[in-house]
Formats: sequence, C-alpha cells, structure tokens
Amino acid sequence: MNVADAMTPRSEVITVEIPGMREDVLEYLQDRGFSSVPVIRSTDDGEQFRGLVTRESLIEQPDEDQLALLKREVPSVGRSASMTELAELVLESGERRVPVVEDGELLGIVTVTDIVRAIAEGEQDGDTTVDALATREVNTVYHATPLPVAEREISYANVPYAVVLDDDGRQTGMVTEVDIIEVARVVQGESNPGDAVANQDDEWMWEGIKAVGSRSIPTLNVEIPSTAVSEFMTEDLVTVSRTRSARDAAQLMLSNDIEQIPLLSGDELIGIVRDIDLLEALV
Repeated sequence: MNVADAMTPRSEVITVEIPGMREDVLEYLQDRGFSSVPVIRSTDDGEQFRGLVTRESLIEQPDEDQLALLKREVPSVGRSASMTELAELVLESGERRVPVVEDGELLGIVTVTDIVRAIAEGEQDGDTTVDALATREVNTVYHATPLPVAEREISYANVPYAVVLDDDGRQTGMVTEVDIIEVARVVQGESNPGDAVANQDDEWMWEGIKAVGSRSIPTLNVEIPSTAVSEFMTEDLVTVSRTRSARDAAQLMLSNDIEQIPLLSGDELIGIVRDIDLLEALV
C-alpha cells in the first residue's frame, strides 16, 4: 500500500487560492469543521501548492488578513511513497495532515487517521503488540480537580487528554481538550489588545474550534466552568491490555472516534497508546 491508496484525492480536497483573504478560509474552518485548508496559486504552468492555513495560524495572527502571510510551509510527500515513508515523515515532523505534492502540484491530503485506518483494515503491519508501542508517561488528573485547573494541566503537559484518577488512584475516566471546549464559552471584550484573539473573530474562532477540537486551547478569552473534572469526563473508558495488537488498537480508535487508549496490566494503568504511537509499528 502506498500514499496514493490512502490519500483523499485532489478532487475531494477543499482549497483556497492566493491572492486571497482571511475570510476565504473561515467558512471551511467553522462551518465544515476543517482544521486546515491547503493554499494554491494559479500560474501559467497550472495550479501550484503554496502551503496550509490552519486554525492555529488564524488564532495566532488575529490582525493579519492576507492568506499569503497566514499560510505556512509544511512537509509533503509523493503519491508513490510507501506508508512506512509517510509514517517516518509524520513521526519526525509532528504533522498530522500531510499534503501529497508532485512537481509543485497538490494531488491530495493524507492524515494520521488514514494510516491508522490502513493498520485497522490489515493493509499495513498491525501485529506488533501495543505493549511495545505505548507511551509510558501518562498524563493524569484527580477527579475532583476544577475543570479550569485540569485545562491548564493538560496545556502544560502538551497533550490533548488526561486520564482521570479516583480517590484510590485508579483510572475512572478520561477528559480531553474537546470535552473542555464543549462546555467553555467566549468572554467578549475582556482581553487586552494583543493578548488574545481579536474580538470580531471570537465567535467564528470558537465555534470553528469546537467543531474539531484543538491541541492548544486559547484560554485568554474563554471561560471554563469551575466544576470538578468528574462532571465532564468520559466514564466508560476504552482500554487495551498489553498483549493486544496495534491492529486491535487501531480498530478501537476508529470505532470509538478516539485518539488515545489507556494501556492496562490487569487493573493497573501502565501506559497510553496514542494513534501516533501506532505508526511506530511501520518503521
């Protein structure tokens, strides 16, 4: 299996064109729940790929309107590249969405989820046990922790989740950035100029992020309930044992629409299996 077999083809990829403006991207990030939009430019030689505009770039540059200045360059891959080569690129760069580009032309987009799906469907090696792939450093939070404190803890840990522990130190649930975003609200007009997203963009920015989640919650102009984490966590944890395969974990992730699964030995929490960890099985 190669990238061409797994990618979303160009005909199905929404793009914006430069020269263009910020508002050209907003409807896709907000109404369609995209996390980024490829930027192209029409030339005498045809369409040329110029980079991606992400929701993070719009949030971080609230006063910039031109797409040419909002886009960022990202690594790309060719359609004939193997899934192993793609996995290596994702692991090295940290990019979750990789443009498929040849001779400057955008041919499609391939994502971490596409790789996970290939593993789940048996198109790629999925026999490695999750015990060999799991991350041993697990981010956790106490179940009675106020949600704003949990949000800060997740942010400082630079991960999108926390396993929730009860009074006995046992896993009792999971809380993610998406859970927090869903119950947060925008506070209008309470941020200092330059310290947060411009007020005129608050509504589209927040609704767009709520649609797809975020790996960096913009808390400077949002309000999060002070209720305990236990009120917002997912109680029915999906878990795996150390002998389960990467394919088993990939299937669980896809069927439950999650990106990480706690790893248990008996009843003991010993690690976390992230979707990105499954890529290690290919390299």
